[in-house]
Amino acid sequence: MTDTEVRLRTAHTAELTPAELTAIRSLLDDAFAGHPDGAFTDADWDHSLGGVHVTAWEGDALVGHACVVQRRLLHGGRALRTGYVEAVAVRSDRRRRGHGGALMSVAERYIRGAYELGALGAAEEAAEFYAGRGWLCWQGPSSAFTPDGIVPTPDVDGWIYVFPLDHTPLDPTAPLTCDWRDGDVW
Repeated sequence: MTDTEVRLRTAHTAELTPAELTAIRSLLDDAFAGHPDGAFTDADWDHSLGGVHVTAWEGDALVGHACVVQRRLLHGGRALRTGYVEAVAVRSDRRRRGHGGALMSVAERYIRGAYELGALGAAEEAAEFYAGRGWLCWQGPSSAFTPDGIVPTPDVDGWIYVFPLDHTPLDPTAPLTCDWRDGDVW
């Protein structure tokens, strides 16, 4: 496919057609196949549903996706309404053309407008990309609020990034706890 104009579309999960959902899942499966952190799982897919999807299209071809779902992160004695970014991917033959930045610009606009904080769990190869956009690597210890109480998640320390907003005071060296979900909690 030659370079054509890229069209961004935003839609809540409920507004996506079955064909669009199938295209998104296929893109994510392909993008994460052979990934060092593992393939894109059914739990990962479940984590990306119920929020706002940003899709990038070249004609009828889906070339990129990101979504923002609501979560609660505990920090400084508060449960922060958080726009959590999930399922960010660009088709392998369309990378390094600005699509990821375009997708994230829209996701960040949603975070600024509706949440107290933005957060995501970064893959190693994407950390520099997020840092370059103003996302901060969380320096404090992470944990998850599980059915068994608060459980440390040291395996993700250094890979959690937050998108701070002026109206939410943060201490990035303090503990940060995510709400519970099946699969990877972060």
